[in-house]
Amino acid sequence: MPNAGPSAKDRKAVAEGLSKLLADTYAVYLKTHGYHWNVSGPNFSQLHSLFMSQYTEMWAAIDEVAERIRALGELAPQGYGAFGNLSSIKDGDPSKNAEGMIKDLIGAQETVIGTLYSILPIAQEAGDEVTASLVSDRLTAHEKHLWMLRSSL
Repeated sequence: MPNAGPSAKDRKAVAEGLSKLLADTYAVYLKTHGYHWNVSGPNFSQLHSLFMSQYTEMWAAIDEVAERIRALGELAPQGYGAFGNLSSIKDGDPSKNAEGMIKDLIGAQETVIGTLYSILPIAQEAGDEVTASLVSDRLTAHEKHLWMLRSSL
């Protein structure tokens, strides 16, 4: 019989990792979008645009991650309570200055990247090439976001 993909146990483990990723991505999306609204200062225009490009990219990714969880046969977490229980990323502070916002977003991106690196071996060991590819794509995106933010300091 041909291999039908990861076992039910492995699919559940991968989906649990993806649920944390979904919560982390949503948290950093919300933080980035809020900072887009509230940033001010001499670099307003550039940061306003940078934050918009990042939150727009993450918004599309949220759906991809949630749909992968569903494809694995699990329910995707939803709602602020569920996300808050899964993510360690705290809400942004709109009173921060532009540099403080960038530093806060750097920390949030680093958290997401850490989550991604924790999921990758689980997906690989499960033989879940689809999730491994998704995680690799998300690493590429979040590492670019991190680079852009660090370069803005």
